[in-house]
Amino acid sequence: MTFTISECLSAYRTGHMTVREHVAAVMRAIRTDDARNVWITILNDAEVEPYIKALEHADPDQLPLYGIPFAIKDNIDLAGIETSAGCPDYAYVPDQSAFVVQRLIDAGAVPVGKTNLDQFATGLVGTRSPWGACRNALDPAYVSGGSSSGSAVAVSLGHVAFSLGTDTAGSGRVPAAFNNVVGVKPTRGLLSARGVVPACRTLDTVSIFSATAADAQRVLEVASVFDPHDAFARADSVPSLGHGRILTGRFRFGVPREEQLEFFGNADARRLFQDAVQQLESLGGVSVELDFEPFLQAAELLYDGPWVAERYAAIRELIEHQPESLMDVTRTIIGGGRNPLASDAFEAEYRLTEIKRATEAHWADVDLMVTPTAGTIYTIDAVSAAPVQLNSNLGYYTNFMNLLDYSALAVPAGFLGNGLPFGVTLFAPAFYDHDLLAVGDRLHRIQSLPLGATGQAVPDDDPVAARHEHTVTVAVCGAHMRGLPLNWQLTARRARFLCVTRSAAEYRFHALAGGPPYRPGMVHVGDGGGAVELELWEVPADQFGSFVAGIPAPLGIGKVRLASGDTVPGFVCEASGAEGAEDITELGSWRAWLETVTEATGRHG
Repeated sequence: MTFTISECLSAYRTGHMTVREHVAAVMRAIRTDDARNVWITILNDAEVEPYIKALEHADPDQLPLYGIPFAIKDNIDLAGIETSAGCPDYAYVPDQSAFVVQRLIDAGAVPVGKTNLDQFATGLVGTRSPWGACRNALDPAYVSGGSSSGSAVAVSLGHVAFSLGTDTAGSGRVPAAFNNVVGVKPTRGLLSARGVVPACRTLDTVSIFSATAADAQRVLEVASVFDPHDAFARADSVPSLGHGRILTGRFRFGVPREEQLEFFGNADARRLFQDAVQQLESLGGVSVELDFEPFLQAAELLYDGPWVAERYAAIRELIEHQPESLMDVTRTIIGGGRNPLASDAFEAEYRLTEIKRATEAHWADVDLMVTPTAGTIYTIDAVSAAPVQLNSNLGYYTNFMNLLDYSALAVPAGFLGNGLPFGVTLFAPAFYDHDLLAVGDRLHRIQSLPLGATGQAVPDDDPVAARHEHTVTVAVCGAHMRGLPLNWQLTARRARFLCVTRSAAEYRFHALAGGPPYRPGMVHVGDGGGAVELELWEVPADQFGSFVAGIPAPLGIGKVRLASGDTVPGFVCEASGAEGAEDITELGSWRAWLETVTEATGRHG
């Protein structure tokens, strides 16, 4: 029986099982049969016991991951347990757990083992391991995806509710798609990489696998704490690109042009991607076809450019003095990092900066983008025959993501004719992680897919909400409305128009003296007031203060009651400031008042 996090917590609270019973059942399952080569190290009873014992007197309501078993990719440290990064000669035993692992343990989670991976996290196939190819959870003849292969398969088989992977070029997304699970590739630096064996240190992210988006969000909220001791860590922040917040019932999503989509001859995958686009539209999304070429150009830089030198730098001593320790394909790929010159690195950075500028324009048109996670899937035998080319094919939609500093979410999206899973990836600029989870959760639910390889249904949990509010909704009633003289004060701050609405019928509306620009004043009076036409705008939270600071008296920002009964921040006027002003309440609209002003006066709003 697979347990999601919420189901497991519920079973603990109701007394249907204990942590010790559940962990024991998990350990029996993963020790009994590992025909798919999921695990490199499975903890023994003595190694698991301290984690269980620490929970005996703990309050489940105070620990968000109380008693939840989880798996750790074997390039992430767990104190006292060997970290191999998929290479026996490299292995070491850390004294401390990685920052992220310790965060999860402190929240009540119980580590049960270290999972198989493509050696030194170099690959998207899951076959590049001295511990054997990690096989797909649904069909062992097929690849599981890499490099976080074992972590995805462990979740898909129902062995653990969630697991940790890493993602530099797609390693947290491709395995999710190939094993019918959710994969979070967080904003670079949002999860600390301290205690993680680097692949490309400037690009690496710790990733999360889970059966549902709700579980992924629980883990992300625990893990995404700023680590001041990781030089590459970044605190959660307001996005600097995009619209500030993705509205789950009203959003625009980009889709690559038809001729830029690549499925490598897999017609089933093409059909399932088209289905996913239609499903997003059914959820309130509007699809916008965009030029995908700049993203593809960025992807080419990752392995054809000097960034492979970062992989070489990460294991320089080993590859230079013990090259035989590496598998042939791993040694060939990482060995290419010996050759780039410093001038090559600068030239590639210049090119990447140009590409970034080209892609920025897209985020003025859409809230997020959707692509296949991978265009097709291959058998292990096929990959063995052409390991580099087929691996490269799997990175077509993934390699650009960290170079361009995006947040991303891999979501299950149906099954191919051969019974293997297909998935799509939603991505957006940095720090949209929770927004993507909210949209991805809705997409996952409407498909009625089984959980991983278990056949169980997605539980009817509360839907995921975008819990990090990056914006402030502001009601404007005058010169800040679209097309009027002060609207630039909103658009210059990346504010986003939402809709036209009306206030509750409890305001007196005035045309104030002075100008240009001419301004109205809304004065709350309760009884005897009228309704006023409003525009609602979303202002990025980090821009709101400067916007408010520029508002002259007698105007200010207060709470405005809408006709719906909701209240939002909006323009209000001090009663004393409206004395002697023209009362235009009966018109109920600043635009209507402007239309009554003759051209001869020169007045405009």
